[in-house]
Amino acid sequence: MSDTHAQSVAFVRETALPPAEPPVAERGVYKWGRENLFATWPNALLTVAAIYVIYLVLAAVLPWLLNGIWNAPSLTACREILDGQTGGCFAVLVDRWNQLLFGFKYPSELYWRPTLAFVLLFVAVAPVLFFDLPRKLLILTLLYPFVAYWLIWGGTIWIPVMALVGFGVGYYVYTLLVQRSFAAGFFGGIAAAVAVFYAAGFIVPMLAPANPLLPAVPSRDLGGFMLNMMLGVTCVSLSLPIGIALALGRQSSMPLIKIVCVVFIEFIRGVPLITLLFVASVMLAYFFPPESQVDLFLRVVIMITMFSSAYIAEVIRGGLAALPKGQYEAGDSLGLDYAQAMRLIILPQALKISIPGIVNIAVGLFKDTTLVSVISMFDLVGMIRGPILASTDWNGVYWELLGFAALLFFVVCYGISQYSQWLERRLATDHR
Repeated sequence: MSDTHAQSVAFVRETALPPAEPPVAERGVYKWGRENLFATWPNALLTVAAIYVIYLVLAAVLPWLLNGIWNAPSLTACREILDGQTGGCFAVLVDRWNQLLFGFKYPSELYWRPTLAFVLLFVAVAPVLFFDLPRKLLILTLLYPFVAYWLIWGGTIWIPVMALVGFGVGYYVYTLLVQRSFAAGFFGGIAAAVAVFYAAGFIVPMLAPANPLLPAVPSRDLGGFMLNMMLGVTCVSLSLPIGIALALGRQSSMPLIKIVCVVFIEFIRGVPLITLLFVASVMLAYFFPPESQVDLFLRVVIMITMFSSAYIAEVIRGGLAALPKGQYEAGDSLGLDYAQAMRLIILPQALKISIPGIVNIAVGLFKDTTLVSVISMFDLVGMIRGPILASTDWNGVYWELLGFAALLFFVVCYGISQYSQWLERRLATDHR
């Protein structure tokens, strides 16, 4: 009985079995391919077709890349070296890299100045892009535009110093008047800054030394990808605060401010950018005093900034409209005035919602800087279309030069896109 009773008792394992691996169909590359590439018959057919297209592209591109010539004095020499084989003439990039990056007039012995300004750009934007850094580093961001101007253009240091003083006076006037009215503070600060700039026009010539520390480089000597970067960074930085002001002005209860903002936004959005660039090149100089010498770079910055700020204003207006009415009432219930409610409650949420649209405009604006080549500004595309292809040595080289330009723009735009996606995940813009 005891043996029979012992055999009828269930066995209880004292140790757990080691976990078994899942079936081959449920792990690894096989599982990923089955779920993503061959889940259904239509997906499988599309996958096979896509693989075939990729094969055709690589079969044509890889020999052109791998057999490329990097050391040759001209296109004719490249063809002689290739001797009928397929290959790119990348020697043009080695021979003209300085013109592609800095233009053909910027002094070669001064290349270190825009290069240093480019490196300092990452230091300046870091406190703005990565808000975990100490807020004290924002002083580097505020000083960077004036330092970069002096490095790239050179000349007397009193020009950026007086500009810095003008912005400081304008901000001081804004803080004094914003308690009365946001509009009064905004326009009062602008008026004070303009007054300082006008006074600087008389003061700077008296302070300018005969031999400045950095030799002056005129704006007409700027070119290459450096010009695209300068236009893109400057116009995006200026258009964002102007776009915020236009969006708030369009929703203002003051009829005059609202009408001005609406007319400005709708007019600018209804005009092509290339038209505004021609206006900057031909007509905008007539709006300045006859004795003033406003160079083409500044005029182009004004027009591109106006263009992009109108679009950013509409994106931000969409973010403001997406907020529930209770957010505005929350500011009133806390006893905040208009400026405080906008700064502390409304704008942080509206800007968070508007991140994808703002980044989309920033990427499009950076690519649109190549349009300045139509008004005789030798940016990257202007250098390719003009001096490089016009030379007898490299006339006929297209894919190599345009591919290099596309690569530079892709790197910058892809970096902006990836940062925006990281920022959206960090701020959790899909949850409120």
